[in-house]
Amino acid sequence: MLEPVTLLTLEFLAWTASRPRTYAEAMEAWSSRCSRNSVWEDALTKGLIQVGSAETMGQSKVILTPRGRAMLDGKSQSQVDGSDRRKKRGGNWYG
Repeated sequence: MLEPVTLLTLEFLAWTASRPRTYAEAMEAWSSRCSRNSVWEDALTKGLIQVGSAETMGQSKVILTPRGRAMLDGKSQSQVDGSDRRKKRGGNWYG
C-alpha cells in the first residue's frame, strides 16, 4: 500500500480533484503557518500534487499526480509503480 495518509490529506486531495484549482486558490484555502498543519507542503513533498507553470502563480493550476490520484483512489503502491514503468517504456499499457 501507499504510505499511510491522514484524513486531512485525503480531504485536500479530494478538494484538489473536485474541480480545476489555481495555486492562489489553494494557497488561500490550505496554506498554514502551523507546523502541525502542513498538508500542502506534505502533498508537494510526497509527490501527490504538482503546480503547473503559467504566466503568474495565480494562474498556475494545482493538479493531482498519478501518485496523488492513486492515494485518493486507495490503490496499492505496486499498481502505481507498475503504471509508471509502463509509461517509461513508451506508453505500452499492456506490459
